[in-house]
Amino acid sequence: MSLEEWVPRTKIGWMIKEGKIKSISELFANHFRITEVEIVDYLLPGLEQEIIDINLVQKQTAAGERSKFRAIAVVGNRDGFVGLGTGKAVHVVSAIEKAVKDAKMNLIPVRRGCGSWECACGASHSVPVKVVGKQGSVKIELIPGPRGLGIVAGEAARVVLELAGIEDVWTRTYGETRTTLSFASATYEALKNTNKIILPTMW
Repeated sequence: MSLEEWVPRTKIGWMIKEGKIKSISELFANHFRITEVEIVDYLLPGLEQEIIDINLVQKQTAAGERSKFRAIAVVGNRDGFVGLGTGKAVHVVSAIEKAVKDAKMNLIPVRRGCGSWECACGASHSVPVKVVGKQGSVKIELIPGPRGLGIVAGEAARVVLELAGIEDVWTRTYGETRTTLSFASATYEALKNTNKIILPTMW
């Protein structure tokens, strides 16, 4: 189904379709939730997606073991918006589709800046201050880095940070970072926490 054929199922969807909400930033500024996947497709058509893990998971039932594929997806526009999602299905393609949809539903804005004392350029290439994210046994600290540093992080965290539009950052991790979902989720939570910080009016 194309976006022209999209028939919204929610009030927010109709507001976007009718042009009352014209950007994803406006949606978040009014504290509206993403209620349909098509909302993200409509407001952010150039969204990139990346699958960071596909695993075979098993569930014990009365009839025996049931096997499904679990996919972990990250979506982002490399300019301040990122989402993380998972999906399970019998077939890999279906699991990926579910994961991408879930990631779009979990899209969040990321507050960027230049909090590095080594740089202080004022551009939005890093995080404004140190932020922390936790998920399961994994804890990650995102520390502002100077321009040109790059992303100093593990593979799962790197993908999340890149799609969020973070170009330069130090990271410090604790816990079982080999668990891809926990590692990616902790990074996602840290980026979500950038919206909770209160910056001083003058440094």
